[in-house]
Amino acid sequence: MEENQTNQQLNNYEIKRQQRIEEQKLRQRKRMAKTAVKTAIFIAAILGPIAGLTWYGLTRPPTPETDIISKKGVHWHPQLSITIKGQKQEIPANIGMGGGAMQTFHTHDKTGELHLERQGLITKNDIMLAGFFKIWGKEFNQNCIFDSCNGPNGKLTILVNGKENTEFNNYQISDKDKIEIKFE
Repeated sequence: MEENQTNQQLNNYEIKRQQRIEEQKLRQRKRMAKTAVKTAIFIAAILGPIAGLTWYGLTRPPTPETDIISKKGVHWHPQLSITIKGQKQEIPANIGMGGGAMQTFHTHDKTGELHLERQGLITKNDIMLAGFFKIWGKEFNQNCIFDSCNGPNGKLTILVNGKENTEFNNYQISDKDKIEIKFE
C-alpha cells in the first residue's frame, strides 16, 4: 500500500510537472505570437509607405515633354500691377511666406515683384498666373479681378509686356514679364 501511495505521489508529481511544462510552452507560444504580430506591424509600417510611393510612381502617367518648362527648377521675377477704375491696387508683402514655408509664388515687398521659385520639375501648370492668385486667396479669371467683374461697371483686360493677352488666369508667366491687369 505504501508503494501504491508512493507511485500515486510520483504520478501526481509527474502530472503537475507535465502541466507546468505545457503552461510554459503555451506562454512561450503566446510570446512568440505577440512578437510576430509586432514584427509584422513594424515591417508593414516601414514597407507600406515605400510600396505606396513606388506604386504611385509606377502608375502615375508621365508628364509629357511638351508640358515641362524646366527639370531643374526656376527662379523668376515677373512684375505685376493691378489697376481698378484708375486706382492702383497694392500687392502686399509676404504673400506665400507663411507657416515657415515659402510657396512657389510669393512676394517679399509691396513693389509688385512676384517671385516664382521652386526646385525640380516645373510644368506649364506650375507657372500659370492663377497660381499666384490662389496663394493670395484673391479672385482672378477672365471675368473678374477681386470683386470687380465684367459688366456695366467696366471690363477686365490684361497686358503682358505691353500686348493684350486673352489667357488671363491661364497665362503662363515667364521671367521678367510685365503683367498689367486693368479693370476700367
